Amino acid sequence: MQAIGGFPVDLVLFAMIAAFLVLRLRSILGKRTGFEGSPVAAPSPAAAAGPVIDGKAEPPAAPSRPLPTAGSAAGQALAAIQAADRSFDPAKFIAGAEAAFRIIVAAFAAGDRVRLRPLLGDDTYAAFDHAIAAREAAGDTQHTEIRDILEAEIREAHLDGKTASIVVHYVSRQINYTTAADGSTVGGTDAMTEIADLWTFARVLDSSDPSWHLVDAKVA
Repeated sequence: MQAIGGFPVDLVLFAMIAAFLVLRLRSILGKRTGFEGSPVAAPSPAAAAGPVIDGKAEPPAAPSRPLPTAGSAAGQALAAIQAADRSFDPAKFIAGAEAAFRIIVAAFAAGDRVRLRPLLGDDTYAAFDHAIAAREAAGDTQHTEIRDILEAEIREAHLDGKTASIVVHYVSRQINYTTAADGSTVGGTDAMTEIADLWTFARVLDSSDPSWHLVDAKVA
């Protein structure tokens, strides 16, 4: 499977198609503006008490994608990763990481284990799968909608032998709320909330699998 920035091409194409469809819908239905209620902190997908089984994603406003300076610890680690893997490009990686954020959040929101499995490390997938199962058992639904991603920035990078890991800081604006089986809201809010996340992607550079996998996700 071909990849862009180490992320599967179908993942990036899915994000592009979703963005196009949303733009078409906006041109027909108009754009909703205004939100009521006081925002409260919403859990990141990995930190949620249960899975979300309904979700949407919208195209981003132009996000900030600054790359670490060459002299920084992260910049030096990225250079070491490039030296070990000539196909690695930090700019393409961060573009792929932004697409991965959208796809993983949407897949977790839909309870789509098939889409999640190839994008997550084993331990992270097990945590997501457990959360999805708990939410399904409770009969709850979490509604998650990414309005835009304001920032996608490489904060750390490491090369340990042949294993490379990169920490990405995301700032996104989302709507996150959970409803019970009777339709009542049991958590979150339908007001737009700004959320900061730290996601760690890893890859074994001499592996036949060219994809980076999410191995840790937490609220920043």
